Amino acid sequence: MPRLYLIRHARPTSNWGQGDDDAGLDAVGHEQAAAACAALMAAPADQRPSRVVSSPLRRCRETAAPLARALGVEIEIDPAVGEIPTPISLPADERPAWLQRAFGGVWSEIEGDLDYLDWRRAAADALKDRGGAAVFSHFVAINAVVSLLSGDERVVCFRPDHASVSVLETDGGDLRLITRGREAETGVL
Repeated sequence: MPRLYLIRHARPTSNWGQGDDDAGLDAVGHEQAAAACAALMAAPADQRPSRVVSSPLRRCRETAAPLARALGVEIEIDPAVGEIPTPISLPADERPAWLQRAFGGVWSEIEGDLDYLDWRRAAADALKDRGGAAVFSHFVAINAVVSLLSGDERVVCFRPDHASVSVLETDGGDLRLITRGREAETGVL
């Protein structure tokens, strides 16, 4: 089955609720993005990504940019691999507290305007036809996919570090987790 690389964005200048909600990368984040690109380009030719897909948010697009340049491809923007939607009625300054509550629970118990089990399934389904791609996404979206594929109902079952690369395989129908990316302490929790 073709490989698929799921990469968490590199370190941004700020996290949700700490300033710009569409923050770009800080200096360390740019270094992390370059390192992720180098690691992906070092993969054997038959396993190297040939497409680059990104969440619409700037921190993901900036993390994806070095790889897209190295491969000579355009970044494909896909909201389906974007950040977890917060309830529409939730004021922006309450998002961090909402996320903290969600992080401590399971997918079926997240409170909000939509069915987060469906959102989790849609995030995984969006990857099924992405064989050969490097997909740049977010902490919670990556957890959505990893939790579904590993049968773990916790919202946070994995703590992907900034610019960590998880490896999956897909044949367009099935999606398998091969290896989780590097884990680390994170400012998200």
